[in-house]
Amino acid sequence: MSSITPSFDLPSRTTRRRLRAVAAVGLSAVLLSACAAPGNQAGAAPEPSPSAASTKEAPAPAPRLVYTHDGGVAVLDATTLGPVGGVELEGFNRLNPAGDGRHVLISTGDAFRVLDSGAWSEGHGDHSHHYVSDPALTGLSFDADEAGHVVTHAGRTVLFSDGSGKVESFASADLTKGGELPATDQYTTPEPHHGVAVELEDGKMLVTLGNEESRKGIAILSAGKGQDRREIARNEDCPGVHGEAMAGGEAVTVGCTDGMLIYKDGVITKVPSPDAYGRMGNQAGSEKSPVILGDYKVDKGAKLERPTRISLVNTDSASLRLVDIGTSYSFRSLGRGPAGEALVLGTDGGLRVINPLTGAVEKNIPVVAAWEESETWQDPRPTLFVQGSTAFVTEPATRTIRAVNLSSGKVAGSAQLEHVPNELTGVTG
Repeated sequence: MSSITPSFDLPSRTTRRRLRAVAAVGLSAVLLSACAAPGNQAGAAPEPSPSAASTKEAPAPAPRLVYTHDGGVAVLDATTLGPVGGVELEGFNRLNPAGDGRHVLISTGDAFRVLDSGAWSEGHGDHSHHYVSDPALTGLSFDADEAGHVVTHAGRTVLFSDGSGKVESFASADLTKGGELPATDQYTTPEPHHGVAVELEDGKMLVTLGNEESRKGIAILSAGKGQDRREIARNEDCPGVHGEAMAGGEAVTVGCTDGMLIYKDGVITKVPSPDAYGRMGNQAGSEKSPVILGDYKVDKGAKLERPTRISLVNTDSASLRLVDIGTSYSFRSLGRGPAGEALVLGTDGGLRVINPLTGAVEKNIPVVAAWEESETWQDPRPTLFVQGSTAFVTEPATRTIRAVNLSSGKVAGSAQLEHVPNELTGVTG
């Protein structure tokens, strides 16, 4: 789903434009686990003639890890953690899986740029041959004013432009098919804001409500095309609405400064925080669990709060459990395991594996050295990315990435990186 943005209000549009002129580092990672063939296989182009310089035959599609750094984006082989390529790209860039197992969408401010990770080439459509290629920017991009969140769900990819309120959605498997961008369905929110949109299996769409000064809730739109969608439900009891996550049973949540909204089975429900200000602005969901993992912050005036409590919101019972994990964490510390386990990377260097139904910490896996979160949210910090039964954790201070086997609870491999990593995501191949 979408990349996580910090759980405090972002600067104004003018300030954000200035911030993007400052180069920052980032990274993204992909699973070590086996991967399925992407959905656009049937429409693949004829098998190419592989070039030794850029394309080579492989026994299977190759999962990749992708991370940003100061001046570009680098790509790793997820099975070996070795470098396979990268591109130069200035500015602070954000990474989002495109939903097709191959591409990453880079939020660059004025566009969502398409990066081919090289996980497989068009020859992947021939079951007797597989080819992998060098990572590269495709030259394709979706124009945007303040490119923001990207959400993938039910075979659809949805882009949200903060500066215009434009929402674009398309079939994930159609991205770059035939060397062109796919046809998109476009909807524009009544006012631009830092927001998010999710397209559901039945074609309905959840969109956030707000403007440049404040954000207040969500609306549910009917299935349809563009502005023909009609509003069928609304809840404005969600000040500072931020982020989104999906739980089992297609329950969608968004965070508020005083709780969380759940949309499930056609009904919007508010789960209030026990504190007047109790923000759950960053969330991580799993289709294997009805529980959403979130952060929990109570200091409205803090430039940077370092919370030690997490939130666990059960979308079946609309109930909230707060758990003190004994260490602080950052907005890049939340993830989910293969069975829906709640994962939190603490500033003490431990990766906690938590039972989402009971809140019990079942494992605490030492992964990196103790660290302190920077007050500047764009700065590098240890980052957690999970796919299947593998958790990838970066350590910017040592330019290192580690792979953690969640089944054994042990670090299964590590590698030195060429650059200081920041954002982290991945593709399955």
